[in-house]
Amino acid sequence: MHQYLNLVREIFDNGSWQANRTGIRTLSIPGAMMKFDLQEGFPAVTTKRLAFKSAIGEMVGFMRAHRSAADFRALGCKVWDQNANENAHWLANPYRLREDDLGPVYGVQWRDWPAYKLIDPADAKGEAQIADALKRGYTRIGVVEDPSAPQGGPRVLLYKAIDQLRQCLDTIMEDPGSRRILFHGWNWAQLEEMALPPCHLLYQFLVNQAKGEISLCLYIRSNDVGLGTPFNLTEGAALLHLVGRLTGYKPRWFTYFIGDAHIYENHVDMLQEQLRREPFPAPQLVLSDRIPDYAVTGKYEPEWLEKVEPGDFQLEGYQHHAPLTAPMAV
Repeated sequence: MHQYLNLVREIFDNGSWQANRTGIRTLSIPGAMMKFDLQEGFPAVTTKRLAFKSAIGEMVGFMRAHRSAADFRALGCKVWDQNANENAHWLANPYRLREDDLGPVYGVQWRDWPAYKLIDPADAKGEAQIADALKRGYTRIGVVEDPSAPQGGPRVLLYKAIDQLRQCLDTIMEDPGSRRILFHGWNWAQLEEMALPPCHLLYQFLVNQAKGEISLCLYIRSNDVGLGTPFNLTEGAALLHLVGRLTGYKPRWFTYFIGDAHIYENHVDMLQEQLRREPFPAPQLVLSDRIPDYAVTGKYEPEWLEKVEPGDFQLEGYQHHAPLTAPMAV
């Protein structure tokens, strides 16, 4: 984890103090990157104990499109409790439905992105467009007035929920050379409905057919380096391992981009202590044998995106220093 510690040092050396929505200042730099070869080991932080089970529980919850903190708790992850039930702005938000509700966060966008089409049935190609949309799985909702249309008039409204992550797997299988194998969570139309807009928001898979490898680029708009980065590294690398297992490719390069990389003021002591510690060798991630390996079975089973459990992911050979804690800024 030398790359992680080097990022922490860079922020301490070159960061600027910034105010933000939480009321706790951050030492921040614009733009950062880390790149890990997963064949050499799993990018688990070793200068403190990684909350591995919690991070994997959160990832599994995302893959199941959960929007309730209670569902995440059932998977061993409590990190959403404060955002669901203690964030004053969210508690006053009319889109919050009930206790533990988070709104359409992360996994809802990953697996059930709401997609709409407004089609002019009077247009020369209107009927063909409607037929194509229906063939693609859209449902005809009804006819609405569209005042923004140049000529006004009724429009046919169609809807479907898009499973972005499943479409990525399907594309890996059908068109592995594509440079469009990606999913993201930044849905402008629903940001106000979420307890927290997505931080890790763009995932792109890249397949090397000649070498039988698959890689992942992850872009994070804003990253709490003390608490968030170890979690997000774990989830991204574990997701790449899982996608590789289900599609028959070896996980290789995990590239991690950050827009605003920051250290909260009340995390400084924790991170300075980590800089005084010598990292241990990287562990290995082991997936349960019950998860089908396409390279062995030749059978494509993407439904395992929903069937995996947190216990299907284990770290082997994980050595770490003593635990360190710090409060999460909400």
